[in-house]
Amino acid sequence: METIIIDGLSFALPIMIIAVGGIYSERSGITNLALEGLLGFGAFSGGLFVALMSGYFAPASPTLIWLSFLIAMIGGAIYSMLHALLCIKFQANQVISGVVINILSVAITGFLTSQINTSVFGKPSDKFVLSVFQRITIPGLSKIPVIGAVFKDFYPFEVLIIVLIIICWYILYCTPFGMHLRACGDNPQAVDTAGINVNKVRFIAVLFSGALSGIGGMCFAYSISTNFSPAVYMGAGYLAISALIFGNWKIMPTFLACLIFGFARSGAYQVVKYMKLSSSFSDLAMTIPYILTLLLLVFFSKNNRAPRALGEIYDKGKR
Repeated sequence: METIIIDGLSFALPIMIIAVGGIYSERSGITNLALEGLLGFGAFSGGLFVALMSGYFAPASPTLIWLSFLIAMIGGAIYSMLHALLCIKFQANQVISGVVINILSVAITGFLTSQINTSVFGKPSDKFVLSVFQRITIPGLSKIPVIGAVFKDFYPFEVLIIVLIIICWYILYCTPFGMHLRACGDNPQAVDTAGINVNKVRFIAVLFSGALSGIGGMCFAYSISTNFSPAVYMGAGYLAISALIFGNWKIMPTFLACLIFGFARSGAYQVVKYMKLSSSFSDLAMTIPYILTLLLLVFFSKNNRAPRALGEIYDKGKR
């Protein structure tokens, strides 16, 4: 049970921070299917930074690790500008833009990783090796039955994500900017009439989604394979999208959905391990969150209430 909780949280929390970014974008009215590409490009940026700067830091330096998260956040935000420009400035189809950005991210990061490793480091490879992110256990609290697993063998980035979720919740629901952002997704004409620049708010929201997705991508790069490689594109962005839809574009219900996905994945893996099945069954167990996504959407999608202006191009001249 402890292992299920530990592994479930390390998978669910990065998905959650990516989903929060998606909530910001979609509550502003911009459909964001590009989360997969944004997390991958963010992880690529952080991985490249580690590869270039590791010689200037001690092995597994915490400073290098946290700086890589900052670079991943910046990289994800910069890459998300492409989606923002296409959807807001050039009024492109938001669904197509998101799909193209995902495909482009896979292609360009794979190409650049191989080229940089060959030309700069002289080692043909499609990955950037990262430092080992040490886990933390809190004495005393980790001894509490069942609940103690939350405080045992967790990654420091899990604490960062929880803090960011609290901050994001406060900004979205308790600040004027959050009110403007939510209004842009429901009634952009009213927001414009009040003197608020709708496109500016939406642009910031998309950049925010890119920054948070970059952090989530870096979390997966450190926790799953300790390197950046094409393996980081494992569908976590799409899981985040399904989680925010299941959560009705609200942060706390989305958090619950992410926990369900995380515990389903870790639980299925432990069942396979307990039954001593072959590795192919372990791969099958990894599909459980996606199968669960389909079931949840089938049974709960009719109760979803998306932002009323989601996906609609706002033209100030036509209001």
